[in-house]
Amino acid sequence: MPREIDREEVRRLLAAGAQLVEVLPLDEYRDDHLPGAIHIPLRNISPEGVAALDREQPVIVYCWDAA
Repeated sequence: MPREIDREEVRRLLAAGAQLVEVLPLDEYRDDHLPGAIHIPLRNISPEGVAALDREQPVIVYCWDAA
């Protein structure tokens, strides 16, 4: 179930094998993304788009928003 987490929990989950997914548009992802992030643009999220994810590991979805 989706929930908001803080930086410390992100670090803990990544150290335990979680997958970091950035849903930014491609140009923004190319300009600046978190190290090790998997790029799946929000508009392209589909069963095919997430096939590379390991369903046994947690997924952290990240999108930077200046608003």
